[in-house]
Amino acid sequence: MKRICLFLLVWLSVIALPARAQFSWGVKGGANISTIHFSDLPETFSKSNITGFHLGPTIELMAPVVGLGFDASILYSQTGVEMGRQEIKSSYLDIPVNLKWKFGLPMLKIYAAAGPYVGFRLGGAKIWEVISDQISSKSFSAGINVGAGVELFRHLQVGATYQLGLTDNYSIEKLNISGKNRGWQISAAILF
Repeated sequence: MKRICLFLLVWLSVIALPARAQFSWGVKGGANISTIHFSDLPETFSKSNITGFHLGPTIELMAPVVGLGFDASILYSQTGVEMGRQEIKSSYLDIPVNLKWKFGLPMLKIYAAAGPYVGFRLGGAKIWEVISDQISSKSFSAGINVGAGVELFRHLQVGATYQLGLTDNYSIEKLNISGKNRGWQISAAILF
């Protein structure tokens, strides 16, 4: 009987957590350090990272006792690569949704987050001429985010996220080579 009562007490507590969940909203922004990972790229192509930015609204829904929750954002984000003297830069509307875990003291918490994202190309050239080959971009992207950071005073979050693109976002048609977005985001978010 004691086990049944304990089980019911735990079960009711778990059910009650969403009712006490902490909802926050705010603005997130920062720098992108991105590249395009091409499959089987010849050595004649030299490439380097490119710097852009991301900015947009964000929300967070956390269960207070266990420190688990979700965050989601709608971000204007710039990604790309520099090949030779040519910059390949695209703008995306990225929508990441992450499972988040926070732990620590009320004034200073550490968090880890991971989850999928989707992106829709908003701008940038559709086709670039690079070393007599054409690189074309696609309109949709998807991938996985993995990140960590700190939260100060329950209102300021600073963190880093690695974005691993899973879809082919670029292609060099003559060489039959495809490319995926990859990169780091260094972010700050103010939550209310």
